[in-house]
Amino acid sequence: MRRSGARRGSGRGRRWGAALGVGALVVAGGGGLAGPAQAMVTASVPVDFPTHCIPPAIAGIPPIDGPTKAEITVDNAAPTVGDTVTVTYTVVKPAAGNPVDLALPADIMTPTGKVTVGGAQSASITVAGPKKNAPVPGKGDFPSFSMTGTFTVTAPGRITLSPGDYNIHTSYIMELDTPCTVTDPPAPVSETILATDGGGQVNERAIQLGAASGKAGDAVTVTGSKFTAGADITLAGRAGDKQTADTATVKADGSGGFSGRLTVDDPATTGIVAYEGGAWDAGKGAGPQAYTVTGGGGIPDGSQRLDSSVKAGTLSMVQAGDTVEMSAVDFGRGGASRGSLQTVTVEDYRGGPAGWSLTGKVTDFKGPGGATIGASALGWTPVCATRAGSPSICAAGSQGPVGSAGATLASTPNGTLTGGEFTVDARLALNVPAYTAPGAYSGVLTLTLT
Repeated sequence: MRRSGARRGSGRGRRWGAALGVGALVVAGGGGLAGPAQAMVTASVPVDFPTHCIPPAIAGIPPIDGPTKAEITVDNAAPTVGDTVTVTYTVVKPAAGNPVDLALPADIMTPTGKVTVGGAQSASITVAGPKKNAPVPGKGDFPSFSMTGTFTVTAPGRITLSPGDYNIHTSYIMELDTPCTVTDPPAPVSETILATDGGGQVNERAIQLGAASGKAGDAVTVTGSKFTAGADITLAGRAGDKQTADTATVKADGSGGFSGRLTVDDPATTGIVAYEGGAWDAGKGAGPQAYTVTGGGGIPDGSQRLDSSVKAGTLSMVQAGDTVEMSAVDFGRGGASRGSLQTVTVEDYRGGPAGWSLTGKVTDFKGPGGATIGASALGWTPVCATRAGSPSICAAGSQGPVGSAGATLASTPNGTLTGGEFTVDARLALNVPAYTAPGAYSGVLTLTLT
């Protein structure tokens, strides 16, 4: 991830990771009406707040600390108690961008997050967005994205809405998440609404999800409060305004609370509800809380899903030896002392978009009585071969001097998917001046793989 603000930690990222799931609803009430609704309702405003983002481990880069700009809007800024309010959380500018030259395609990002409710009542609203984004150019900023969710108004008074933690899930080459948390919560208030007392009995049932997204077939934890003590509770997936076949049953404890797990198989799922009785009833239920299926698919009757994985490895090299015997030259004549580099085998099993570079640098050659041959006198002609089937193609470095500053021996470029096995060699030539003092000379050639 490319940083938009100050860095935490050290090190230089060599691989990309993109990405941004959390959230749930917990509702409790309090607060009084301070005046006419229209007098206190305020327009939503974009706010900036510091965030701490953790790229996937495979990205190979430290956490990102930088500002996020976001805005909260609602579909009803003056609800009555008992109304369901739809909340939209728009991340106008995320804290990070694409750190590499490799462009990212459209529609690979699925955002999820939460909105913090304060004032007359407290809640943490789960929000989720569609898997939709514009292409992201190399080294470009990540685009803006929006997420939606709902909450039920349980108390009259001034209710504030602040942006919370968010997560970007990316489905490109592999499934990756980058969670971003508010550094000093809560973030500034972006939207304020004023609820009035509509009279009648208020449904205070509430649910909270352990995650806002998952693959088809994953189980999500659902916890609830203020249901009828001892009641049988149905947990169910929703696809828009319809219930899916994904259901589970739990029993409320003596205080009306419960905790259960719902396996979500339907890729069309957009939310999760919990309710008492034989069918969904908004008066005896809670939700829907936003939930997004990020991958996978349903399992037909009579079928079995077989799960496997491909484990990313490392970038490494092995040398055939550590000593090169070079040819002798005659005193008074000088010329090229020749030899061949011990073969280096490079294995790139990372499975990501990053290429690699193998460089070398050499010390002065030290001889008898303090005599030396300068490092700049060593030159090489690199050769690199790629094993058949490797995604990457190895390119040999340029013929020329090595020296103490170093030169490239071989490399592979960045790409959509890189990796493979490669053998690297070089013909070496040390240019020995004509009247160099007789004796043995030795220098050290150091190879570095990055």
